[in-house]
Amino acid sequence: MTVDTARADALEIIVEVEAGDWEATIPGVEEVVTKAARKALVRALAVDADALPEGEGEVSILLSDNATVRVLNHQYRGKDKPTNVLSFPMLGDEDEDEDEEFELPEGMDRPPYLLGDIILAYETLMTEAAEQNKPVANHLTHLVIHGVLHLLGYDHIEDAEAETMERLETAILADMGIADPYRDGAGPTREDPQSEETTR
Repeated sequence: MTVDTARADALEIIVEVEAGDWEATIPGVEEVVTKAARKALVRALAVDADALPEGEGEVSILLSDNATVRVLNHQYRGKDKPTNVLSFPMLGDEDEDEDEEFELPEGMDRPPYLLGDIILAYETLMTEAAEQNKPVANHLTHLVIHGVLHLLGYDHIEDAEAETMERLETAILADMGIADPYRDGAGPTREDPQSEETTR
């Protein structure tokens, strides 16, 4: 599969460790997260060349803990419990329409667009990896890919949407040498979905 990666490369991936023992548990955790996000972006562009806008952009990935994610999950989704990953997409059709109508003054560069934010909970991720007998770095990689796909408009509310999203996640992970996380019925989009997309 050949894809022009320039659009994906124009998106800055900002990774911040806020809480949790991420760096001690997963050596090079910021590189693991960045690689997973970049792979998801490139593969999504191979499927849909318009998955990302033109120009420079940013996505923020926050490595946090159950306490922070629980607060956000309650505030934005009305669920008073932690979850493994939350995605906050910033782009929508209305944003694209506004960009087309708005012209910048001559000589002024367009500011980077914001793809969205992803927040992960350390304790939940560790518990799931242990329960599902998965390497922690592999589970983190999967959840980052899952979160990025949410930012790009993928969802798993309906069965058909879930199957499309799972197939894409599985293909990206296979490219990275990681086994199918849904093989044994596990994963973030089946039975008891833990990961969610939300809007601000």
